[in-house]
Order: sequence, then structure tokens, then C-alpha cells
Amino acid sequence: MSKRDFYEILGVSKNAADDELKKAYRKMAIKFHPDKNPGNKDAEEHFKEAAEAYEILSDKDKRARYDRFGHAGLGGASSGGGGFGGGMNMDDIFSQFGDIFGGHFGGFGGSSQGGGRRVNKGSNLRVKVKMTLEEIATGVEKKIKVNKYIGCDKCNGSGAHSGSSFTRCTTCHGSGHVTRVQNTILGQMQTSGTCPSCGGEGQIITEKCKACHGDGIVRGEDVITLNIPAGVSEGMQLSVSGKGNAGPRGGIPGDLILQVEEAEHDQLQRDGSNLIFNLFLNFADASLGSSVEIPTLEGKAKVKIDAGTQAGKLLRLKGKGLPSLEHYGKGDLIVNINIWTPQHLSSEEKKLMEKLRDSKNFEPAPGKKDRGFFDRMKEYFE
Repeated sequence: MSKRDFYEILGVSKNAADDELKKAYRKMAIKFHPDKNPGNKDAEEHFKEAAEAYEILSDKDKRARYDRFGHAGLGGASSGGGGFGGGMNMDDIFSQFGDIFGGHFGGFGGSSQGGGRRVNKGSNLRVKVKMTLEEIATGVEKKIKVNKYIGCDKCNGSGAHSGSSFTRCTTCHGSGHVTRVQNTILGQMQTSGTCPSCGGEGQIITEKCKACHGDGIVRGEDVITLNIPAGVSEGMQLSVSGKGNAGPRGGIPGDLILQVEEAEHDQLQRDGSNLIFNLFLNFADASLGSSVEIPTLEGKAKVKIDAGTQAGKLLRLKGKGLPSLEHYGKGDLIVNINIWTPQHLSSEEKKLMEKLRDSKNFEPAPGKKDRGFFDRMKEYFE
């Protein structure tokens, strides 16, 4: 996928309406269309780039993720890599957006909806993937097994019993579309639409494959490798281009929509890119000072506790949090100190505490800094 800003590619503002996006994309598509620029690889790349930009910005959910996270919200894969949201080919473009050209050009390789046969596209597939904080911190490669529609191996996805089991549609004469002329009070009006006999494919199967019954797809399993970037969060959706259900009769496969689920950590809590650890100290360690070990995502870290430490004090371990999805650095690990009050005392311990109860040093003397946890958190981040 292009790393250029999608709004910049189409020449529109970030609050552009759907009609404005469509108009801008059509203008770019006509300018760089392969039929108008034969053999011009640079124009072809601009054509694909504009199609990728329109694919994202014309989809409400994808546009929202892009506005919030940029390219990383779509998985951050580079163009043509087949990763998250990346790598449209000409069949993808004409099958999805052929109607936008309004018949101004013909198809590319016989696959345009605007002037050629219809190319079927498979449906998208949604899966959930659970990730630990450790995996989120570094990014991870996961292999998942999914049940989905795959191409029929008996007919190679064509849906026909053999290569000769096709005949050209007599209704549209192989074009995939028909033109109708209607008489209205305003005169004759001409409309063009998908051929009802062949469904826009331009040909009809005379003998269907017995394994897939003419669909070209069957239920099966596929093992998919996912490269999930660091910094993702609960509920985030990433798109893997071309890994959804196979398209009927040799069509384009849909996308795999990946939804992230965050596994709960047994010691650390997440707050954006920061992590929080609740440390419990006994009276002795808080009064005399101590050195304790704190869990981090990379292992243990030693922290010095000053003598006279109060409950609610916050310590910061800089850079020990989670990375930003946009690679803007890492968050911190915030240590929230609690003083543990013993719930069961021996008779000897009770006597000792009774002696200390009336000690002047045991009398509470709170200052302005001794406020609630959320006040301290607010003060910490300001």
C-alpha cells in the first residue's frame, strides 16, 4: 500500500463527502487509465494508488481507522505485499469500481464491469485473534486455521465439468451486459445493466462440476500467516487482502478482517500505551525503605523504595510500557504503591503495635500531595 496520504492522492480534504471522493477518484482514474496510457508503468502505478486510496476512504469503517491511526491502522503493509489492506491488482480495481468509469473506457484484460464481463468477488471473512501484552509489545506472526470457501480443485474453480462445458450467452452475446431502450414521456431512454441470463459473466455453463455444483468453490480449510504489528489494541480491526472466501467461478477472493482481542495480564493493567502495576508494601518496608522487584514485559526490574514512602505514591519506569502503533515511542510503566495492612496479628505483634500506636511519628500528617489516586494520575500526566 502507498505510504502517501490518501487524501493527498485524491486531492481532497479530510472532511470530503462521499460524492466528492467519488468525483475525485473518477477524475484520477480517467487521467491514469491504462487504456489512455498504454505501456506507461508510472501511470499504471498512479492508477492503482488512486484506487487504493478510494477503496479505504469510500469505506466508512476503513476510513475511520485510517483517520485515527493512519496507514498503521490498516496493518502497515507495503504495497503489493498482500498484507493488511495492501496490494490491489487490476482485477480488484475493475471488479470493485468499474461502475465509476461510467462506460468511459473499456475493461482491462476483459474484467471490467463497465464494459466487459463481470468478475465475481468472494465475501469477506471475520476472525478474532487473542494476543497477550507481550505479543502486543513486540508484534507477532501467528498462523491460524480457518474454515472458508476455497476454489474447487476438481474444476480449478471454473464451476464447469470440463473446459468445453461453456457456451457464450445468447442474451448479451458474451459482453456480460445488456442495453434496454424505454419509451417515456420525455422520449426514449437507454439504460445498461447486468445481463440477467448469465449474471454478467458473458458465458453459461452447459455441464456443471459435480463437486461444487457449478459454483467453483467448496468448503475447506486454509492456514493463514498473519503478521500483526506492535501496538494494536482491544477491538482493533485489520484487513488482510485476498485471504477471505474464494470468489465463485474463478473470481477474486474477499478479504480477511482480523479483530484483535487482548488477553488479560495477571499482574499488569493497560492504559493506552502505559502499563500500571499495583505494588503492595508492608509497614516495615514503607517506613524503613527497601528494594523490590517489579514485573515488566521484558522480565524483572529492581525499584528503590525510599524510607517514609506513602500509600498512593506513583513511580515511573520510563519506556517500559507499550509501543505506539504509529512508532512514536513507547509508554511508561506506572507503579502505584499501596501499603498493606495486616489482617491477622499474633499477641506479641498486637502488643508491639499498641506501644507504637501513641508514638508521635505514627500520627497522620497529610500534606497537599497526599490526594486520591486519580488526582495523582492527572497531576502525573500534566
